[in-house]
Amino acid sequence: MFFIALGKCFLNGIRVVNLLGDFGDFTVRYKTLVEHYRSQFPTIEVDMDGELACLKEHAEKLRSLSIVGDTVELLDEARKGGKSVLIEGANGALLDIDFGTYPYVTSSNSTVGGACTGLGLPPSAVRNVVGVVKAYQTRVGTGPFPTEQLNSVGQQLQSIGQEVGVTTGRKRRCGWLDLFLLKRTAIINGLTAIAFTKVDILDTFKDIQVAVGYKLDGKPLSSPPARAADWERVEVEYQTLSGWNSSTAAIRKFEDLPENCRNYIKFVEDFVGVPITMLGVGPTARL
Repeated sequence: MFFIALGKCFLNGIRVVNLLGDFGDFTVRYKTLVEHYRSQFPTIEVDMDGELACLKEHAEKLRSLSIVGDTVELLDEARKGGKSVLIEGANGALLDIDFGTYPYVTSSNSTVGGACTGLGLPPSAVRNVVGVVKAYQTRVGTGPFPTEQLNSVGQQLQSIGQEVGVTTGRKRRCGWLDLFLLKRTAIINGLTAIAFTKVDILDTFKDIQVAVGYKLDGKPLSSPPARAADWERVEVEYQTLSGWNSSTAAIRKFEDLPENCRNYIKFVEDFVGVPITMLGVGPTARL
């Protein structure tokens, strides 16, 4: 199945329409693709018969569900019919292949523009963009992370927040919230609102830091580094805010939050220039 996904940018990929068509034709296409990559990677091992049997099952399942179709027509009809369309993106904005921390990125556009190119939606159709943001920062795997805390703070955030990769099972790297990068993300995506999650993880911290700027060779930066090597030399400017040292998990109204918690949320809003319209203070709670 790896080969099916890999072929898109090489213009020899197999599409879902091929999978749902004549399976004999699909089999020929699949075997040709496998042989193509075997010639480039002689040591690679592929169980073609097993993969094809699995793909045939997937094809039959997809046909029975009737969920494969033309997204352009489907979404256009929904919009013209006055329906709202909710689009959820995977991967964070900093993993975007064009605007992320290249080369430590994914192979697609995980910013809002990817919704248009991926679904066939016109840019004018996107009216509201909600950025889902943790009250602190995390990252799985390698890549730039200027606010990472390789100390007890990072360990505490990881432990309290139960920061473990769902797919890999690896512990997430943890650090303070990077408002410099968040503001950049808001600009690229045109955020109209922020859903601020896991605020309760910060309940026990006496002081909370947030990144408000970067310096490189002692000079302030107006935008994140373009060169990968420069990320290692970035100096982070922090603003220290007072913690609230009390549980927020049972609170359901913004005005009932501790004053310092409200101050923290207000500081983030003002810096980024985007309203925080939703707050997460626990697995089952939202304000």
